[in-house]
Amino acid sequence: MNVDFETQRLYVTACWAIKQAGQLTWDYFTRGVEIELKSDETPVTVADKECESHLRAALSKEFPGDGFVGEEHGVEPTSTGFRWIIDPIDATANFIRGIPIYATLLGLEYEGKLVAGLCYVPATRTLYHAMSGRGAFKDDKRIHVSNVSRLEDAQLCYAELKMFDRTGTSDFFTNMTRSVKRSRGFGDYWQFLLVAEGAADIVLEPIAALWDLAALLPIVEEAGGIFTDFDGNRTANGGAAIAANPTLHALVMEKRRQFSK
Repeated sequence: MNVDFETQRLYVTACWAIKQAGQLTWDYFTRGVEIELKSDETPVTVADKECESHLRAALSKEFPGDGFVGEEHGVEPTSTGFRWIIDPIDATANFIRGIPIYATLLGLEYEGKLVAGLCYVPATRTLYHAMSGRGAFKDDKRIHVSNVSRLEDAQLCYAELKMFDRTGTSDFFTNMTRSVKRSRGFGDYWQFLLVAEGAADIVLEPIAALWDLAALLPIVEEAGGIFTDFDGNRTANGGAAIAANPTLHALVMEKRRQFSK
């Protein structure tokens, strides 16, 4: 198998499929949906479930044998080496409150390595996408991380403060907010896209699942950034994430080591 050619073929098809699936969620968003609670007390809607089902069906039809892991419908093994990682609505809490800041996320692995990522934002009909070695894009425009090189000039993004309390990283987080020029709680997918396009400089995400991050790691990396867990490992499956340009990421990791002793 020519993996580069096959990955490109999957990537192009995924760009089409994720737009369809994302617009399906927007149809629900505009008319409203009932909310259910999962076993972990997090919210879910029919829009989450149908969006993921749509993506699985569309991709399975074109690429039988590919595997899946999704927030709503679990794991299907792969027989091709390729696996799709789906978060049908990232920021469901926003979605159910009528806040249009949410997205559909789709990551692609080959033999355990992330090779592509796509993020579709229905409210603006914007597609962020990246494939290994091909760059990162906002629709057709190439994007790149900032060249900010000092913490005191940087903008830091984060999600919920209580997540740092739950993971014992509050001291690290507090020190970081005091070290940077500005900090804002954008959260979810949006903070990573802001870093990828150079509008913000650092993301600290202390709690996250694989499907929250798999699509975003390739986008940040192909935009010239570094994406790791809190221990500095390149992974979307470490339960946490730090994303920044290379210079700032090194400075953040120095701070992290100081507060992990």
